[in-house]
Amino acid sequence: KRILFFGIKYFPSRGGSSRVAENIISQLKDEFDISIYCYKNPAAKNHINGVRTIEFTPIAKGAFGAFIHYIICTIHFLMFEKPDVVHIHKTECAMFAPLLRIKSHTILTSHEAPYRRKSWNMLIRAYFRLSEWAFIYGSRVKTTISKPLADYYNTKYHSNVQFIANGTTNIAVSGSTQTDTKPYILFASRRLIASKGCHYLIDAVRTINCNLPVLVAGELKNTPYQNTLREKATGLDVDFIGFIEDLPTLLQLVAGSQLFVFPSEIEGMSIMLLEAASVGKPIVASDIPENRQIFDDSEVLYFKSADTADLALKLSYALTHAEAMQQRAQRAQHKVQTKYNWTTIARQYAALYAPEKMKFYS
Repeated sequence: KRILFFGIKYFPSRGGSSRVAENIISQLKDEFDISIYCYKNPAAKNHINGVRTIEFTPIAKGAFGAFIHYIICTIHFLMFEKPDVVHIHKTECAMFAPLLRIKSHTILTSHEAPYRRKSWNMLIRAYFRLSEWAFIYGSRVKTTISKPLADYYNTKYHSNVQFIANGTTNIAVSGSTQTDTKPYILFASRRLIASKGCHYLIDAVRTINCNLPVLVAGELKNTPYQNTLREKATGLDVDFIGFIEDLPTLLQLVAGSQLFVFPSEIEGMSIMLLEAASVGKPIVASDIPENRQIFDDSEVLYFKSADTADLALKLSYALTHAEAMQQRAQRAQHKVQTKYNWTTIARQYAALYAPEKMKFYS
C-alpha cells in the first residue's frame, strides 16, 4: 500500500510535527511504500532507507512560505501522484484535503490548535480557525496527538477524532556536550516564541537569585521577543546556544542538566517534554492540560502556567530537594519507556492504513 505524507516541511525532522511523521515512517517503512513531501535538503533522500522524498526549495520564509510550499505540493500531487492514502499532518493543511481527496483516500492529523498562539497576526489566526473547520469536515478519518484537543473537537463539533499519543525512541546518552564541570538549568525548544514561556524562566531565576547557569536552546533570530529575552537575561548567567537539531546531541544536553524546565503556555503533546523525560532528568513544567495528560504530580513538578512567582517557588524546591526530584524523574522515565514508545504507537497508524479500513474512508 502506497502512503504519502503531506504537510511536513523538514525531513530529517527538526522536532514537532516533523519528528512525529519521521518516527511513524521509521516504524512502518518496511510495511508500506512511503513517500513524503518536504523542503529540499541534501540529507533528505537518504535519511531513511526506502522512503521516497519529493522535495521543493522553499521560495519564501515563515507562514507564507509554508503556505506556498503546500500549494506547490498540491499541484504536484494532482499532476503526478496517486497513492492509496495521503496522511495530512497539521490542522492548517486540512484546507488542501478536498483537492487531495480527488485522487486518494485521506487521513488528517491535528497537532495543535495554532490560532491559540498569540504570536500569529489576526489574518493568519483567522486562516487557522477556518482550517479547523476543514479538519473536522475534510475527511472521515481524523486523529490528534492531544487528548484535550480530541475532547474539544468531539464535544464542539460532535465529531469522531481519534487520540493517538506521541512517543519517543530510546537513544543512549552519556552526558552533556556543553559542560562536564558545572550543572545547569536547561530550556529547549525549536522556536523561541512567547508561548514557549522562556521569559517566565528567566524572570523566576532572577527572583530566586539562582547561581546555576541557564542554557537556552532554540532558533536565534532578531525578533522583538528574543531581544526582550536578552534584555531580561542581562546580569544573569544565561547562555543562548541556538537550536540543537541533532537529537542525540540534544538529549546529551538534557542528560548533563540538573533540571529541565518546560514553561510552555500552549502545546499539543510535546515531543520535547517526552524526550526530556526519556533521559531521566527532573522536570519542572507548566500545568497546562496538554502536559498533565502525560505526567502526574508524582512524575513532574508542576507550576501554575504563566505564573512567574509560582515557577520561582517550584524552582527553589527542585534545586533544594534533589532526591525527591530524581524519584519523580525515574517514574517519568519509566512511563515514557513503557507507554509512549513509537513501536507501539505506530501500530495504531498502521491500522488506519490497513486495507479493511479503506471502505470507511471518504
